[in-house]
Amino acid sequence: MARSSTRPTSRDVAHAAGVSQAAVSLVLGDKWRGRVSEATAERVRQAARDLGYRPNLAARNLRLGRTRTVLLVVPALTTEFFAGVYTGAARVAGRHGFGVVLYPSPEGIGPARDPFASAQAALDGIIASSMAADALTALRGDQLPLVMLDSDPHGSLGAATVNLDIADGVRQITGHLLGLGHRHVLHLAADVPSWTFDLRARELARRLAATPGTRLRTARAPISIDGARTATEAALAAPGPRPTAVICDDDKLAAGAYKALRRLGLRVPDDISVTGLDDLALATALDPELTTVRLDAELFGERGMQALLAVLDGRTPDAGDIPVELVVRGSTAPAPAS
Repeated sequence: MARSSTRPTSRDVAHAAGVSQAAVSLVLGDKWRGRVSEATAERVRQAARDLGYRPNLAARNLRLGRTRTVLLVVPALTTEFFAGVYTGAARVAGRHGFGVVLYPSPEGIGPARDPFASAQAALDGIIASSMAADALTALRGDQLPLVMLDSDPHGSLGAATVNLDIADGVRQITGHLLGLGHRHVLHLAADVPSWTFDLRARELARRLAATPGTRLRTARAPISIDGARTATEAALAAPGPRPTAVICDDDKLAAGAYKALRRLGLRVPDDISVTGLDDLALATALDPELTTVRLDAELFGERGMQALLAVLDGRTPDAGDIPVELVVRGSTAPAPAS
């Protein structure tokens, strides 16, 4: 059922939960303990979630400025990408007198424990990667000003979303390989339930389907070198013609693909081309150096923090995805003659 365009109020929440507005204020301000029951508090929180209610930011201004602290929730720091996101966010935050607390979700994705006795009392807002979105349940992030990174702009939990133009990055990679004559592609996909990886798969399939004579095979792997090696070896052992290019969702997956190809006696790029996506330091450590898409992690963090500051001020954040850039190196070459 479509929601009304009218912004829900605390009165609406009170009516839906069958409580007073004072009780709503106590619960959503995290001051309910000893004043209302746990069951009542949960009923208020559920009503707020169902209605899509977000506290009036102007009414929060007294609290804002007392903590001036933002939480950045990211997957586990297994690459330098999210360190760059933190650097950019902290740079903008510092200019405005805010501090940024970095909270990596322990398992990389999925639920995370609340790092504070009361997150709402300690924070002015949250910036969260969609890969760590489930952590927001424990943080009660749906009751705080929230900006989502790498998240579906049409179905996000947040008051705003900030995205890299990942779809364009996939288009650039696909166009590059098609221009080199590749028609049989293996997609080494990150086995992570996340909007950004779903988007990559959809865009790749769409672009290849628009070119006659193409074939697409997909292998899924955890974002680890060993996982990518195993998945690549299994995919290339499958019956049928061998792919001439491997498109990887992440540079770390590409490193695993390199290992698999060498074990199979295949040369990059003479026998098979490989591409990544991120442009991590790893990309130039590989031999040959990796063709990949450069994502500006620091700018991503800056834009995320700027969007949260706008939300806190009651302003509309800047729109538009952050451009990305194909970096062509030695891992791609014309498709070998069949």
